[in-house]
Order: sequence, then structure tokens, then C-alpha cells
Amino acid sequence: VQLQASGGGLVQTGDSLRLSCVVPVNTLTRGTVGWFRQAPGKDREFVAADGRGTYYADSVKDRFTISSDTAKKTVYLQMNSLKPDDTAVYYCAADDRSFSSRYHYSQADRYYYRGQGTLVTVSS
Repeated sequence: VQLQASGGGLVQTGDSLRLSCVVPVNTLTRGTVGWFRQAPGKDREFVAADGRGTYYADSVKDRFTISSDTAKKTVYLQMNSLKPDDTAVYYCAADDRSFSSRYHYSQADRYYYRGQGTLVTVSS
């Protein structure tokens, strides 16, 4: 299953966006879903995950929220108070296992389901 994130676009500093990603339902009910991003010229980095708990990168804490809708088999990333530093391609990932260790939930290659990202550009 190839995941596809959607909802990206061009926004201004301070604006909000909500990203979406359809995932296998079992990853929502008893697994882990996560969001990652990769800015131009930088490595992919962890943004947020929902497994045994909800986890956020320090850079997005209190601004971004991960949530899901089991009926729609969709995980969301609500992004508020966007900054130019948030500009990146955002990717979703999912796994049937429930991660609680940062060693697992913060590494994209630990997730079985991964896919294409969506570009978020925040202008100053």
C-alpha cells in the first residue's frame, strides 16, 4: 500500500493548513501513524506520531496536531501558526505495530507503509 499525503499548498506566515493521508485502518486502531517532512537540502525529520501516545517534534509542539478518523481511514496533521521554516515536503507513514519508543516512532524507515508527500510552502 502506497500512501499519498494531500492538502499542501502555498500559504503565508501565520496561516493554517490541514494535511490528510488515507492509511490502512488497522494502523489507526492498533498501530502507529506518523508525519515527517523534508525541507530543501535537508534530511527528512520527524514531525508527529500517534501510537501508544501522541508525540511531537519540539519545533512544532503547540502548533501542530495529529488526529485521525477511523471511519474515513484518514490521519490528519493540523498545522497552525505556520512559519517559513515549516516549508517542506510532508510525508505520512503508518505501521501495524504500536510504537512507544522514540527510537521507533521518530524514524520513517521503521514504518511499513510510506509514500508520496505533499509540498507545503510558507511565505514570509
